[in-house]
Amino acid sequence: MEQKKKFSLMSAILSVICVVFVAEAAAPVAAIGNSQFFWWIFLLVAFLLPYGLISSELGTTYIGDGGIYDWVTKAFGHRWGSRVSWYYWINFPLWLASLAVMCPELLTTMTGIEFPVIPSIIIQLVFIWLVVWISFYPVSDSVWILNGAAVIKMILAVLIGGLGLYVAFTRGMANEFTVKSMLPSFDLNSLSFISVIIFNLLGFEVICTFADDMENPKKQIPQAIVAAGIVIAAIYIFSAFGIGVAIPTDQISTGSGMMDSFKLLTGSTGGWFIILMAFFFLLTLFGNMISWSLGVNNTACYAAENGDMPKFFAKRSQKNEMPIGAALMNGIVATVVVVIAPILPNQDLFWAFFSLNLVMFLLSYVPVFPAFYKLRKIDPDTPRPFKVGGGDGMLKLLVIAPMLMIIISLVFTAIPLQFDAATLAEQLPITIGAIIFILFGEAIIVFKKITKEGADNNGEENRSDNTETRRV
Repeated sequence: MEQKKKFSLMSAILSVICVVFVAEAAAPVAAIGNSQFFWWIFLLVAFLLPYGLISSELGTTYIGDGGIYDWVTKAFGHRWGSRVSWYYWINFPLWLASLAVMCPELLTTMTGIEFPVIPSIIIQLVFIWLVVWISFYPVSDSVWILNGAAVIKMILAVLIGGLGLYVAFTRGMANEFTVKSMLPSFDLNSLSFISVIIFNLLGFEVICTFADDMENPKKQIPQAIVAAGIVIAAIYIFSAFGIGVAIPTDQISTGSGMMDSFKLLTGSTGGWFIILMAFFFLLTLFGNMISWSLGVNNTACYAAENGDMPKFFAKRSQKNEMPIGAALMNGIVATVVVVIAPILPNQDLFWAFFSLNLVMFLLSYVPVFPAFYKLRKIDPDTPRPFKVGGGDGMLKLLVIAPMLMIIISLVFTAIPLQFDAATLAEQLPITIGAIIFILFGEAIIVFKKITKEGADNNGEENRSDNTETRRV
C-alpha cells in the first residue's frame, strides 16, 4: 500500500497563510480610511491573539476532521454543534459565488474581451466546478496549490505595499495622515467594515482539520498558527499602509479592490504588469477556495456522520474517503446563486454575496470561545499538548474579548442602523438572507430531532414486540 504523503512544517505554515490571508477583502478595509490602521492594531491584539491561542489549544487537544463543530458539540451538545456546522458550511458556497462573480472581470483585464451575461455566467460556473473537482482529492495532493497560492498572495501584498510607498514618495501622500485621522470615528460606515478585518483574521482552525495529513500535528499546529499569524499581521499592515498612503479613500472600490489599486497606482488599465497581476490574483482565488473547501467539507461531512447535518453531506468517495457530498452541495448552491445573480437588483454582487457569507461565517464562531472555557472546566483531564497559560480571569478575558468583537461586527453588518433608502437597499437583502439561512438551520435541527425520536420509538416498539413474542 502506498504511504500517504504528509505535510511538512513549512507546508503547514503556508497553508495557514493561504487560508487566512484574503487578498480580495482588502478594498472594504481600505475604504474605512486612515482609521483602518487603528482597527488593524486593535484587532490584532484584541482578536487575533486570543483567537490564535484558543485555536492552538483546541486544535491540538481535540484532533480530527470535526474542527469547530467538534469543539462546540463537546461543550454544548449536538443542537449547538448542528448550528455551527450549518453556519460554517453555508458561508462557503456564498463566498465561492462572490469570488466567481469576479472572474469575468479579471479575464477581461487579462484579455481585453468584454463578456456578455451568458458567457460571464459560464466562466463563473467553470470556476465553481473546478474548485469542487479539486476538492474531491486529499489535501496532501493539493499542497502545491496551497503553497503556491500562499507565496503568490505574499508577493501581491508586498508589491501593492511597495508600489504604494513608491507612489507616495514620488507623487506625494494621497491622504492626510494625522493623529486625528488615524483615530476611529465610530461612524456607522466605518464600523460596518470592521467585520471584514475580523474575517481577514479567521481560519486558523482549518489547519486543524488537516491533522491526518501532518507529520506531527500536535507540534505543527501551534507552530504553524504562531508563525503564520506573525507573517499575516505584517503582510496586512504593510499592504494596507501602501494603499492608504497612495490612493484617495473615495477611489477604492468594494468590488475588486486589489486590482483597482494596482491600476490606480500604475495609472494604467492594461499592459503586461496589470495582466500579470490579474493572473496572479485569479490564482489566489483558486487557492483560497480550495484550501477552505477542504476544511469546510471535512467539518460538514463529520457533522453529518454524527447526525447533525443532512445525510447527503456524509457521502464519501469510495476511492479516497474524501467528503464528496459536501463538495457537490457547494457547487450546487454556488451555481444557483450565480445563475440568479443577473436578475438581482443589487449591482455590487461581490459585496452583496460576500456580506451574506460574512454574516453566516461570523455566526459560526460565536460559540467557539465559550466552548473553549467550558471544556477547560468539564474536561480538565484530557492532555493538552499546547495549553494557554493564565488564571481564570485571564481565560475569561481571552474568551470575552474576541466574542464581543464578533457580536458587534454582526450587528453592524447584518442589521440596518440607518433607514435611508440607500442603506436599506444595501443591507436589507443581507438581513433577510441571514434570517432565511438561520431558519433553515433551525429546521434541520427540528427535522433531525423528529427523525431521531421516530427511530427511537420504532426501536422501542420492536423491542416490545420481541418481548411479547418471547412471552407467547
